Amino acid sequence: MKIAEGLHRIGSDIVNSYLVVDGDGVTIIDAGLPRYWTLLHDELERIGSTLDEVRALILTHGDTDHIGFAARLSREKGIPAYLHPADAARARLQVKKPTSGWGPVKAGPVAGFLWYAARKGGLRIRPAGELRPIEDGEVLDVPGTPRIIHVPGHTPGSVAVHVPAVDALFLGDTMTTRNVLTGATGPKPAPFTLEPGQALASLGRIEEVDATWVLPGHGPAWDGGVTEAVRLIREAADR
Repeated sequence: MKIAEGLHRIGSDIVNSYLVVDGDGVTIIDAGLPRYWTLLHDELERIGSTLDEVRALILTHGDTDHIGFAARLSREKGIPAYLHPADAARARLQVKKPTSGWGPVKAGPVAGFLWYAARKGGLRIRPAGELRPIEDGEVLDVPGTPRIIHVPGHTPGSVAVHVPAVDALFLGDTMTTRNVLTGATGPKPAPFTLEPGQALASLGRIEEVDATWVLPGHGPAWDGGVTEAVRLIREAADR
């Protein structure tokens, strides 16, 4: 699905994966669930591209619903995943996420999330394959020239990815615009966050980023700008 010029989403509002497209090729932000592999092929075909044009995969963190087709991309195309080293063991499935930080739960949204994840291969996650470390402030020489911002809290290695070329900030699970546990919409803290206080503090690292599009790992794209998104996340956290 096209969001804006050079900016596409695969998947659904439940679990997002994004494509940044320019004259040099394609950068993927997050690998969603394993069966997003087919959706990736379909979206590339729609824009007149192929897997041969993919130059990079950046993972905002190492949770299982973000590494879905990373191993296959590494194995079949030789493309490693860029990931902050603090989440490397998580992406290799050597660390399991604690069952904490859930917050409120509603049966309908939870069931919908679990059903969708299972249908898209979420019960058969593979370790992410070859990983390439990234650090705070690094600018990658890949399509879109993305800049990495370390925003620990949801996980130790969570990062935001600023791509000025498409006027976008990709936030993974640093925030959500559709809580998979409650169905609540709009910019809010994400569930399953390991260190909620640290995640809120990390918002200070992004609040002055100049980008219209704020793109979470779960929920619809937000076009109200980063500063307003951060304000709403903090407001929701104070309730």
